[in-house]
Amino acid sequence: MSDLELESPSTHLPPEEVETVTIRFAGDSGDGMQVTGSQFTATSAIIGNDISTLPDFPAEIRAPAGSLPGVSGYQLNFSSRDIRTPGDEPNVLVAMNPAALKTNIKDLEPGGILVVNTDEFVAGNLKKAGYATNPLEDGSLAGYRLFKVAITSNTLKALEGSGLPHKQVERCKNFYSLGLMYWLYDRPMEQTIKWIDEKFAVRSKEIAEANKVALKAGFNFADTTELFTSHYHVAKAKIKPGKYRNIMGNEATALGFIAASHVAGRPLFYGSYPITPASDILHELSKHKNFGVRTFQAEDEIAAVGAAIGASYAGQIGITGTSGPGVALKSEFINLAVMTELPLVIINVQRGGPSTGLPTKTEQADLLQCMYGRNGESPVAIVAPATPGDCFNMAIEAVRIATKYMVPTFFLSDGYLANGSEPWEIPAIADLPKISINFRTETEGFFPYSRDEETLSRPWAIPGTPGLEHRIGGIEKQHITGNVNYDPDNHDFMCRLRAEKVERIANDIPPLEVFGQATGKVLVLGWGGTHGAITTAVEQMQEQGHAVSSAHLRYLNPFPKNLGEVLKGFETVIIPELNLGQLSVMVRAKYLVDAVSFTQVKGKPFKVSTLVNKIKEYL
Repeated sequence: MSDLELESPSTHLPPEEVETVTIRFAGDSGDGMQVTGSQFTATSAIIGNDISTLPDFPAEIRAPAGSLPGVSGYQLNFSSRDIRTPGDEPNVLVAMNPAALKTNIKDLEPGGILVVNTDEFVAGNLKKAGYATNPLEDGSLAGYRLFKVAITSNTLKALEGSGLPHKQVERCKNFYSLGLMYWLYDRPMEQTIKWIDEKFAVRSKEIAEANKVALKAGFNFADTTELFTSHYHVAKAKIKPGKYRNIMGNEATALGFIAASHVAGRPLFYGSYPITPASDILHELSKHKNFGVRTFQAEDEIAAVGAAIGASYAGQIGITGTSGPGVALKSEFINLAVMTELPLVIINVQRGGPSTGLPTKTEQADLLQCMYGRNGESPVAIVAPATPGDCFNMAIEAVRIATKYMVPTFFLSDGYLANGSEPWEIPAIADLPKISINFRTETEGFFPYSRDEETLSRPWAIPGTPGLEHRIGGIEKQHITGNVNYDPDNHDFMCRLRAEKVERIANDIPPLEVFGQATGKVLVLGWGGTHGAITTAVEQMQEQGHAVSSAHLRYLNPFPKNLGEVLKGFETVIIPELNLGQLSVMVRAKYLVDAVSFTQVKGKPFKVSTLVNKIKEYL
């Protein structure tokens, strides 16, 4: 197979400078769109653009090829300035088949660039996508800059004589489309070529060579054809100096818990059962046994959390991870951790519900489940990261709170954060927060439910420590001694004591920061993955001179101590959530504020424009 030259003479002018571009790659779930998007992302990160991504997976394990439910997408926003979201609507859509076009064209901006793989627009595929006529020929796409490219047949032609099976050759078409976009937006290919060589080094050098040839063929086609009359360049973003890498939320979560284990000086045990979209945390942690990480893929959710509680009891950093359906199954064991007052950390990467719901789509509908979804009075701490990179910070914070206050702590992420990515400044180990764990070793005066005067935490005594033999369990305990106790007054006292312990965490977390003026007409209050869209929308309103501010909660139980004062400073409080108003219920109940609940449950994040329009209603 002959390689393709990269130095083909260009028929075009130098690239035009643009500030921000949003691209969406869309195709069948077997078309490699996630690989294509992630490679474009990695290259843009190396160039120095600020980036934000939104992968979109089909829920079906393998939907029929060419069907609407089987469409896979990957959206990337890259820019020469600071950005916080993957973009409201793509400027560019690469549609590999009619189904991809049908499901995504409504999002493409008017006049946007539309690149389609003409080879797939045949009668059978058009029928599967619900098209009565061919949209490439009926004028329905007149509002876009349409570029019709025979991606599949061009790929097959470039790989003639490769010796690979036809099906394997056809799979290389995603790299051909990536080559097109690399030329169109002035991206180098070296990083992707290196990745291909590493990815297929063991599997097949022939496949690696084919993918590289397809990548270069797409690049050279765009460079030499008269189809594209312009191409574009996005300059390096001006960001704070430091060492950065592109990181996804689930990856940052895993690294954060490893860092917490390191600074705490205790082994990490992760008990989990595979579930979308949390499984990648298990995959990532399993790679790091050299850091003292032990991963356990249990036979079910209940066994996973039980093993994690056992690790916590034994003095390790016990963590269990899941999504909403798994939290439902773990609830009885989580309550055991409440009663035994063990520092269990529960990761909940939220997805659309109820029941199996929308496994691959994002939602924020588990807040009340984590807060109240157990029998009896069972208070737990809850933290929630705001961005993919912030998953690292809040993972460490979850471990710090759990171990200092001897309390089960939820780490409440979501599908948008888990699968999204952004540039992340790699912290120095010396700058990581400190986690000090002091196991009980003194036998004199030891009781399993004696209390620290400041935190109300009970002592953490490792089983097997001479003289510190004790028992804990699910039945109510007598204050101090830990003996089984059914006395009504003692039960009332212990319930209030456990609740007070969680409330005291508020003394140990930072105050809520306000983005903008501390008082004004409108405050937009958010939590979790809504941070980017809310902050961008509020920033736009501020630039127009409006008295609008925002605040973002990363601690949801307890709330920051100054939240009540912050709320009082504004005429209107708007709370956007990807649920039907769960934080709004909590804020209204605690602070008696007539907050405006603004919600959606579409499995997709908020658009900035949607939030801007809502804010304008209250100005």
